Amino acid sequence: MTAQTFDCRNAWADAMAEAARADERVVVVVNDSVGSSKLNAFVDEFPERSINVGIAEQNMVGVAAGLANGGKIPFVSAAGCFLSARAMEQIKADVAYSEHNVKLVAQSPGVAYGDLGPTHHSIEDFAWMRTIPGLTVVAPVDPVETAQVIAWAAGHEGPAYIRVSRMAVPAVYPEGYQFVPGKAVTLREGTAAAIIATGTTVARALAAADLLAADGVEVRVLAMPTIKPLDEAAVVAAAAETGGVVTVEEALVTGLGGAVAEVLAEQHPAPLRRIGFRDEFAITGTAEWLLDRVGASPEGIAATVRELA
Repeated sequence: MTAQTFDCRNAWADAMAEAARADERVVVVVNDSVGSSKLNAFVDEFPERSINVGIAEQNMVGVAAGLANGGKIPFVSAAGCFLSARAMEQIKADVAYSEHNVKLVAQSPGVAYGDLGPTHHSIEDFAWMRTIPGLTVVAPVDPVETAQVIAWAAGHEGPAYIRVSRMAVPAVYPEGYQFVPGKAVTLREGTAAAIIATGTTVARALAAADLLAADGVEVRVLAMPTIKPLDEAAVVAAAAETGGVVTVEEALVTGLGGAVAEVLAEQHPAPLRRIGFRDEFAITGTAEWLLDRVGASPEGIAATVRELA
């Protein structure tokens, strides 16, 4: 029986409406992406708090910085590929350097746009965004965590970059789960190796653990929703208490994988394998096929773990 799957954009839209009802300072700024951001109902309910700048991503982030400077809590919602690349200077200077309370919500990140190809993939964003001082970087796993992250962001004073995927994902967390920024979540215990995954790849990591368990190989599975600040203690413990670490991400391996590699190199050298995209542009194809192609299928993850276990 196939597990039920969900579009996290629905959870994001519902959470945004809840945040706006709770705090009149909450506003959204979009780049002609109301429909793809699933914000139609929000715009209908809060027309005076919905700002559509058109296809002008740099201006969009600048407008949000101005709103934050005026005491608002702006959520910028745009396709991850355009938000992370086209508006990088504004994110760096107008948001992070200026310490403005702007929430950058990257819609359909990674390879979620699939057949639209390399121009619409945003596999570089983890690597880029984690280098910007003061910017929290988060990739929720499922609808429950997506709603939790948006609620946290609305109350958090400071800039954040949040991925919201359009890929269908199964539920990982029960209702009542509480997101804690900067903390990994242990989803499965094991000592043969540790899989550290984030965002849409967490469910794949759990499926890989099931395959390995069928062969008597028990692995630890950590969900790492916060790429920055990274839960360094959890990474070091995973390296110290298991046979090695495998990272999995819907991004270049210099994102989560790079962050984990830095921690291990400095604090606890250990065997490491990184699954994700490497020195290439993600080509055209369905998101699922593209992830499978780089070894992020359950079978591919399990095979990489076997190199260490």
